[in-house]
Amino acid sequence: MRCVARGWTMLLLSIIWLSAIGLAMAGEPTDLIRQTTDQVLKILEDPQFQAPDRQAEKQERLHKLADQVFDWQEIARRALAVHWRERTPQERQEFVRLFRDLVETTYLNRLESAVQEKREIQYVAEQVDKSRAVVKTNVVTRRNQQVPIDYVLHQVDGRWLIYDVLVEGISLVNNYRSQFNRIITSSSYNELIQKMKTRQGNELSGSPERKVQ
Repeated sequence: MRCVARGWTMLLLSIIWLSAIGLAMAGEPTDLIRQTTDQVLKILEDPQFQAPDRQAEKQERLHKLADQVFDWQEIARRALAVHWRERTPQERQEFVRLFRDLVETTYLNRLESAVQEKREIQYVAEQVDKSRAVVKTNVVTRRNQQVPIDYVLHQVDGRWLIYDVLVEGISLVNNYRSQFNRIITSSSYNELIQKMKTRQGNELSGSPERKVQ
């Protein structure tokens, strides 16, 4: 099933990418995931966005709405791990921006094909511990394969925001952390920044078992 996880890592952002304004204020984490999933399917299946001259508009909408449900600073901080403490405020700000663009570029390019492979989304369980929550789902593919996808959220100023996604137990954050640490320790932080600037969505994919040379 590792190969399934690798192939379906593209789906982990597509399920919760879109959100109507204010959806992140939903009272329950599962409600947020369920409602945003419906919005994903509605937008991606809307005929008006299928035309070539509407693709830029669709992607721009995706970029803007992704910011409604993802805590990019928290995701970036966890992905950079111990190296975050060594960065200046300006470096942190730049890293968050580059990391967000990297993730969005990687997964927006794969978004529609992933949704087309989906047959059913099952909402299995919700675990809430004060300001932290995990929403467990299964994505059933057209080949009747079940891909468990867990969304990890926390509350920020009363809003539920996503800060990690796990496909078959494999964490998006942990995979980026491994790649980032490898580059920094074998070369330098500046080398990582250059890779993020020039090879977004190429080598640094966040996919399981994908190594950066």
